[in-house]
Amino acid sequence: MSRHLGWRLLAVIALLGIAAALVLTRPARLGLDLRGGTQIVLEASDSARQKVDRDTVDRTLEVLRRRVDQLGVTEPTLQRSSDRRVIVELPGVYDPAEAIRVIGRTAQLAFHPVLATLESGQKAAARELVLADEQGGRLRLGPAALSGGVVGDARAELDPQVQTRWQVAIEFRGAGGRQWAELTGKAACQQSGDPRRRVAIVLDRQVISSPEVDPSVRCGQGISGGTTVITGDFTDQEARDLALLIRAGALPVPVKVVEQRTIGPTLGAEAIQASTQAAIIGVSLTILFMAAYYRLLGGLSAVALLCYGLLSFAVLLALRSTLTLPGIAGFVLAIGMAVDANVLVFERMREELRLGRTVKAAVGAGFQKALTTIIDSNLTTIIPAFFLYAKGTGPVKGFALTLSVGILANLFTAVFVSRALFDALLTLRPRMDRLSI
Repeated sequence: MSRHLGWRLLAVIALLGIAAALVLTRPARLGLDLRGGTQIVLEASDSARQKVDRDTVDRTLEVLRRRVDQLGVTEPTLQRSSDRRVIVELPGVYDPAEAIRVIGRTAQLAFHPVLATLESGQKAAARELVLADEQGGRLRLGPAALSGGVVGDARAELDPQVQTRWQVAIEFRGAGGRQWAELTGKAACQQSGDPRRRVAIVLDRQVISSPEVDPSVRCGQGISGGTTVITGDFTDQEARDLALLIRAGALPVPVKVVEQRTIGPTLGAEAIQASTQAAIIGVSLTILFMAAYYRLLGGLSAVALLCYGLLSFAVLLALRSTLTLPGIAGFVLAIGMAVDANVLVFERMREELRLGRTVKAAVGAGFQKALTTIIDSNLTTIIPAFFLYAKGTGPVKGFALTLSVGILANLFTAVFVSRALFDALLTLRPRMDRLSI
């Protein structure tokens, strides 16, 4: 065995070892159709201040992504579906109502001074906002003094004085601390019990808390330190959800749910089982055909095919790609293309043998002359796969990615792995019979 062939075999073995270790140690990321969960399609709508455009949808997608991350969902998928729509896939989440309640809220947070209560028969001024407080009373609110954009952090915690009551602690950033001190400083100038001593915290045009400034706060000084607490009749989950929304930020435009569906884990398990069976049957029949038609070379192509499957699956795991049913279809389709490369090489070998060449010369010429055809046939497939991935969404991207990875792995296997196996066979059996081909 030549030194050059030895190094090639060693490189192939090392690469296959790395791929095998990756397959054994890294679990596959399963998509919604295989694992089960919830899919929600949201559509952005124009607001009075903001029209929906590409930048608006991008910002909406980013806020939704932060909210989903805060929910703790494992391996979620968020992507644009059109100019206005966003698809949110939450594997392992089987309560779409809870997910929609959290991620679909606009979460426009603002802090308003309370001007007065609105008595029966009274009318509010033009620039005043009238909203109901926690007890159902109607408050006349002035323009927002602070927005949710100045909130740096928010967390749910138990009231240190009343350990059974939940509250949300807020930390302001930048000029937010100074603005909060000014707002509470003005409110502290009013007498205790006066509505003007209250500050209304409004989320999506709903007053979630309107506390009165503590009597210890001095007029004109306000609450310094850049922190405050939202109190209210919160449950544990409500306080956590509110803190999540405040941390993630406000959606730039309202969104509405246009479609939702839930896939149970049983359906996902059945899909995995059916897909695995189909892949095993297809690969087995392909290997049997190759072995029956090409004999010894068919057996070598079966080994190369298994190496191809291992390499392509390892690449998908390394890329952290999500495996879906269309993705499995692309993977199986690429297996057929991998066999096609071997068929091209074998037929070129047979043509060379008919011309009277030796087995060794026929093998070398077969690989050399079939290489251009193999590259052309794979290139014509990878080009549309690239555009499918660039322009497609959801399952289409999964199909295009697995197909593209399979094509590249096929080229590598046909050029390096199969050639190394054939050269090793010729070294071990230099007098190999022509009938083996």
